[in-house]
Amino acid sequence: MPSSMCDFAASLGLALSQAQVRLLEDYAQLVWEKKDFLNLTSVSDKQEIFTRHICDGLAAAAFCQRVAGEKESFSLADMGSGAGYIGLACAVALPQARVSLVESLQKRCSFLNWTVLKLGLKNVRVVSMRLGQKTIGPFDFVTERAMGQINEVLPLIAPTLSKGGLLAAYQSQPAQADAALAARCGLAEKEPVVYILPGEEKTRYLAVFAKETSEKAG
Repeated sequence: MPSSMCDFAASLGLALSQAQVRLLEDYAQLVWEKKDFLNLTSVSDKQEIFTRHICDGLAAAAFCQRVAGEKESFSLADMGSGAGYIGLACAVALPQARVSLVESLQKRCSFLNWTVLKLGLKNVRVVSMRLGQKTIGPFDFVTERAMGQINEVLPLIAPTLSKGGLLAAYQSQPAQADAALAARCGLAEKEPVVYILPGEEKTRYLAVFAKETSEKAG
């Protein structure tokens, strides 16, 4: 059992069952098997899949769980899902979430579909599309990691959020979002989520933006 991952989740208030830990271990093994063929990650040690990638996803899962509270169900989309680190970690940790993995590269969509099937996840769908070219959503929560600069990302993601929905955007430093741009997108920046991954000293951030409940975008 990857104790560092479990300790990290617990520090965020996210309790993982043994079954959930096994699913995340199985997922890490699938990534490890295909990482070179599909260029999924540059890690040289399988443990890094947990500490660098899955724990990143668990940070978003803990945030969504905290906001959703006792909701029996909610929707979550992981945009530019890649190998699924964020979206699949959320799907495993939050079985009440209806998770959409949105990815434009077909070979990665194939990997995601294969992984969802292998893990037996019933709350996940894979959506093959490039954000901005089609309409998708609305979602209660949207996550994104490494799609681009925050000011490039906001106009693409804003239309996918439900009224009152939340975007959690991964940042290596406090978000440098253009307030006027965010307002035009109908988004209001909220207090970021701050965390440190296992084995690191560097502070990481989830920049959080809420979709206004009354439309202000122009």
